[in-house]
Amino acid sequence: MNAEPPITAEQSRAALSWLGRINQQPQQAQDAAFKRWLLADPAHRRAYAQAQALWDLSEAPAARLAQEEAGDLGRYLEAMRQPPRRRPWRGLAVAACLLLALGCVAGWQPQFWLQDLRADYSSGAEVRQVTLADHSRLTLDAGSAVALDFQHGERRVRLLRGAAFFEVSHTGAPFLVDAQGGEVRVLGTQFEVREQGQGARVTVRSGRVAVTPAKGQQPRELIANQQLDYADGLAGAVEAVDSDSRLAWREGWLNYYQVPLGQVVEDLGRYYPGRILLLDGELAQRKVSGSFPAAEPLAALDSLGQVLGFSRQTVLGRLTVLR
Repeated sequence: MNAEPPITAEQSRAALSWLGRINQQPQQAQDAAFKRWLLADPAHRRAYAQAQALWDLSEAPAARLAQEEAGDLGRYLEAMRQPPRRRPWRGLAVAACLLLALGCVAGWQPQFWLQDLRADYSSGAEVRQVTLADHSRLTLDAGSAVALDFQHGERRVRLLRGAAFFEVSHTGAPFLVDAQGGEVRVLGTQFEVREQGQGARVTVRSGRVAVTPAKGQQPRELIANQQLDYADGLAGAVEAVDSDSRLAWREGWLNYYQVPLGQVVEDLGRYYPGRILLLDGELAQRKVSGSFPAAEPLAALDSLGQVLGFSRQTVLGRLTVLR
């Protein structure tokens, strides 16, 4: 038996367009134009059914995202406000709600706009390499941003989001990295600093760093192939790691050993030009081990789905739902 041909991006776009119109005006479902479109190709019916399923699945997550991001968007709009007599706040509020709802499909993340206003360097869904003014080299993981302050006799980098790998040149001036309330002081090294929720993780490839989890605390020194997590001003234990494996994202690979699926999906999401929604909280806690190509997040999800028994649905290459 021949397999059904895949749904094309054009057919998915048409299905979403019809779905949007019918949701606003249900009577259009009875229009001859819609019926002709459905009958024109068997794939149209499948595309429309897929669009309906994804619309239903993404409604709650989209509402949650809108609530979480409304404050950031409000501050962004406030910064761009017009003179008092020309402030269409009501219209802007309506537009904000519409944009936030669409953000789940388009991959739009307004809080990143605010961070990027402060950032000197940022990356999208790809790894970015930068040579700094002091000839130090900086590699940003996908979805990352940093701000620089090379003044007052020191070189200071603030990690705004994501992760950065540093190869620091020796100039005599201190080199420091601020992340989530802590500070990393370079003692001559190659190392990564990665944001993790309310804290950060420091991994050293070569040389040494001193990690201070909060002001006033004693620094913890790390050497090559050591890693330290800190959060809320408290540092964990120093762990021995294979730094080349942990830092393989610089070569396009994401390596995991007994890591929750939710973390893997979050990481893959940085390399995906849209949204990946994992709707099953229990599934998110399942442990995963393996190596996955960062440039192919959907292929990685398909491999994981075969092992863990979940499926994915994707519309327009922008919204992927796992269940």
